[in-house]
Amino acid sequence: MAAQETDDHKYVYDFSEGNKDLKDLLGGKGANLAEMTNLGLPVPPGFTITTEACQAYLATGREPDGLAGQIETHLQALEREMGKRLGDPHDPLLVSVRSGAKFSMPGMMETVLNVGLNDQSVVGLAAQAGQNDRFAWDSYRRLIQMFGKTVCEVPGEEFEHALDEVKSAKGTHNDLDLDADDLRGLVDAYKKIFAKHTGREFPQQPREQLDLAIRAVFESWNAERAVLYRRQERIPADLGTAVNVVTMVFGNLGPDSGTGVAFTRDPGSGAQGIYGDYLANAQGEDVVAGIRNTVPLQELERLDKSSYDELLSIMARLEEHYRDLCDIEFTIERGKLWMLQTRVGKRTAAAAFVIAGQLVDEGLIDEDEALHRVNGAQLAQLMFPRFQLDHEFEAVATGIGASPGAASGKVVFTSARAVELAAEGESVILVRRETNPDDLNGMIAAKGILTSRGGKTSHAAVVARGMGKTCVSGADEIDVNVPAKRFTVAGQTVDEGDVVSIDGTTGKVYLGEVPVMPSEVVQYFEGSIDAEHVDNPLVRAVHRIMTHADGKRRLAVRTNADTGADAARARRFGAEGIGLCRTEHMFLGDRRELVERLILARAAAERDEALAALLPLQRADFEEIFREMDGLPVTVRLIDPPLHEFLPPLEQLAVNVAVAQERGEDVAKEEALLAAVRRMHEENPMLGLRGVRLGLVIPGLFAMQVRAIAEAAVAVVRAGGVARPEIMVPLVGAVQELETVRAEAERIIAEVVGDSGVEVLIGTMIEVPRAALTAGQIAEAAEFFSFGTNDLTQMGWGFSRDDVEGAFFWRYLELGIFGISPFESIDRDGVGRLVRIAAEEGRAARPGLKLGVCGEHGGDPDSVHFFHEVGLDYVSCSPFRVPVARLEAGRAAVETDGSDSR
Repeated sequence: MAAQETDDHKYVYDFSEGNKDLKDLLGGKGANLAEMTNLGLPVPPGFTITTEACQAYLATGREPDGLAGQIETHLQALEREMGKRLGDPHDPLLVSVRSGAKFSMPGMMETVLNVGLNDQSVVGLAAQAGQNDRFAWDSYRRLIQMFGKTVCEVPGEEFEHALDEVKSAKGTHNDLDLDADDLRGLVDAYKKIFAKHTGREFPQQPREQLDLAIRAVFESWNAERAVLYRRQERIPADLGTAVNVVTMVFGNLGPDSGTGVAFTRDPGSGAQGIYGDYLANAQGEDVVAGIRNTVPLQELERLDKSSYDELLSIMARLEEHYRDLCDIEFTIERGKLWMLQTRVGKRTAAAAFVIAGQLVDEGLIDEDEALHRVNGAQLAQLMFPRFQLDHEFEAVATGIGASPGAASGKVVFTSARAVELAAEGESVILVRRETNPDDLNGMIAAKGILTSRGGKTSHAAVVARGMGKTCVSGADEIDVNVPAKRFTVAGQTVDEGDVVSIDGTTGKVYLGEVPVMPSEVVQYFEGSIDAEHVDNPLVRAVHRIMTHADGKRRLAVRTNADTGADAARARRFGAEGIGLCRTEHMFLGDRRELVERLILARAAAERDEALAALLPLQRADFEEIFREMDGLPVTVRLIDPPLHEFLPPLEQLAVNVAVAQERGEDVAKEEALLAAVRRMHEENPMLGLRGVRLGLVIPGLFAMQVRAIAEAAVAVVRAGGVARPEIMVPLVGAVQELETVRAEAERIIAEVVGDSGVEVLIGTMIEVPRAALTAGQIAEAAEFFSFGTNDLTQMGWGFSRDDVEGAFFWRYLELGIFGISPFESIDRDGVGRLVRIAAEEGRAARPGLKLGVCGEHGGDPDSVHFFHEVGLDYVSCSPFRVPVARLEAGRAAVETDGSDSR
């Protein structure tokens, strides 16, 4: 289909002009329709309006110059190719208007089918379809319903209520039982609803319908649910959506027609086979909306073997072409197969790993590409626990395991209630007949989603898989009554607030809370499962990809651990050392009394006595950790928090003293504590007497810790072990602070170590912005830097990390000021720049300077990539996140260093 452009800037592309690599411009749907067209597959003709047109429209509120003319040119070419005119009364061309952003956003934006129908062309459509009046009026009512809701914001439930009333009057629950007269009456009812809410009659001009639908798709990019979905999935807000105008093909022409969705592999498990849903005598939206339960795709072989065989052939060709799991939408119109969409399919975390390994075995991708196909967030999902089932737990219903996982929570029936209870800290299961895009808030808030309708390709299933949420769909034994806030199943009633458990792998639903057990992936990491000899495709796939990641990564991965038990577990998970051992955690529990003695000491002798009592306890702690790490580096941070944190709160002490005095009790100790707390009170303790300042103000405190570390290392070495301690001085802002502490530490180390051969590195934590900006000076006194990104973020942004999350971050996320909390993922432009400056200037001053990170960002997938780019030597994170960091460090090496096979 050739087209002459009417403007210098090209905003409209025929399907024959694009390809799968133009997703930025044509969106995912348009690019893939073009790719299938160029492969010679049966794609209905059409054209795509680019994302640039959408961006221009959203920026100015009007269509860009030249767009209307280009649409007209391409529409005329389409009419010539099809031999029909849009909305012609006798033989109408009808089109669908569909959104299609670069990244898949299932159900988040708008679609309008059957554009071009009106009071005259509906008669022509019936004649064109062989006097099939039922089909024509069914198509017309769908147009009014979708156009009204999408383009004119008519409440969708009013159309649904009208449809329910007609079915009720007919004595049926199935819309296929409605005949042409029923649907003609429904069209009249829909028109009245449309006029009531819009103040105008339903538009009869086909081109007006088309233009308004295109604008509605543009505007749906900024719809609340689309914004929320982008924020959840970290999709940039400025991409815009393309609009695809596609010749209509009809799956609702009768029993020899239908529509379906197919996957080239199981998106839940990754298993090879035939997976998908088919619905006879239906349009595509019926399948994904879940309004009627589908049949398995295999049933199509019995219903229409010719179309089934052709579909399987196309599926195999597409998977080989895209080298990945493909998600395919198709329609059969009176025995003729049409391909409506393909895309690289959303899959569960388990399927992602399994499929990546399969594709390597099949020679479609190499191991670098397999590593690119998975990510740390998916691996973290696989480490979640699963249900521990025994004879006490019997399923009350079984649906389709649409998105794996084990989830228990209180039943809720509305999105709003899910959000409300989740905000109160409750775990909830959102129960619906079927979900729709307006349920996104509740789906995000819920631990799991349960629907009584729909299949593996329903809205609930697709969105849940994308978010990693547990989902069971199509549990049709459950009778959901949303207005009454209850559902019934197996003769039992479950009310809102009752607890249920759902298994997204088996599809089973249980009443009450089911206990959980560790995942097999965690058991593999802990060494209780041998990946080489277990008959578990997921464990084998994880082992294979993790092995490749470890071989590729440059970043070492350490752990944050304060006890021997934590250190041992982290080693099982693959940690290569400890990047942060917090000594303050060793002063809790029954040791608080010694810390209180230290704080209350008024004379040097009392202080020295308290420190002497703490020394052997600290030494024993470090010995245990050094033994567990067995020669791996251990970075010990000297005490960091303000000392008042080891004392009771001021208000509590004041009340206790007042009550005791009233009773005439001896309160000498409590009064001394109260006086000490008042003496140490600070308006902002996070910016007060803590970190290196404590070591400079309280004589002997750091010295005791340094001595304990050195003596523990020597003891381990003399017992035949290996110890590699690294002493980290926290909160340094000026090189003079570090120089003062270092001088005393070196004196003690030299005295303790003697000829034992123990080497102790001394470095600092870069967590104060001034330290990052004077890193060249500080590096002259430091053998290593460890970036404390929690405090660096707090001080860089001026946020109190203990207060802001609940106070106003929700609003910042809502407004788009944040895409994600800067405490969760590194702020590359601000805090990240401080890290980059410190790394570059530190190494310029001391070329061998060791660089690591020990804040929470060390286990965040996106942050790990940044730390690789900056050139750090290691990241450190909690034991549970060590496998995630290992995987992402490997991915970062493959992607950044150019060895990716893509």
